[in-house]
Parts: sequence; C-alpha cells; structure tokens
Amino acid sequence: MHKLVVLYPPPADPAHFRRYYETEHLPLVREMPNLLSYRYSFDIGAAQGESPYFAIFEADFEDADAMDHALTSPQGQAALADVPNYASGGSVAIDYPVASTVDGPQRGT
Repeated sequence: MHKLVVLYPPPADPAHFRRYYETEHLPLVREMPNLLSYRYSFDIGAAQGESPYFAIFEADFEDADAMDHALTSPQGQAALADVPNYASGGSVAIDYPVASTVDGPQRGT
C-alpha cells in the first residue's frame, strides 16, 4: 500500500475552507482513478503545544505507480488545480509506502 498525506496550515478563512473542501474539493478527489480510500479531519492536535496544521487528508493507493497515475490523470490534475480555491495557507504533501499494518488491538506485554 502507498499513502498520500496532505497537511494544511491554518487558512485565512477556516469556515470557507471547511465548506469548500467538503462540498467542492472532495467530490473531485473521489473521481481520481486507483483511489482505494481516503480520510480527513479538521481536528488536528499536537503531542505538545498547538498543532501547526488546520486539516489533514490521507489517501490510500495500491502502490506508488497507482498514486502517480491518479495524480497525473485529468481527475487528479483537476483536484490539484483546485487546492488554491480553499487552502489560502498552502499545503504540504508527502507520500510513502506503508511498511506494515496491524490488524486489531495490540495486547500489552
């Protein structure tokens, strides 16, 4: 599995960001080919202090090639071109292969 994570610093207008993101941007994202699943949140905390981020988005793809195809597709290009319409604070995108996963709760030792 390959993961794309987008971190969003605080925007100038948080209400606009939320509204636009959910009603306009995510429908574009859902159209991208090869997208296995996605998640997002506007409730970003930090282990210590205040989080430098307002929102987070995570998308799962089978592998890096599937993600690259999604992002370079017409649907992916439309989603990428849409980011300035809501993310006045910019965004930070990272991607990585998922090395391992854990199924179910972990038991203490």
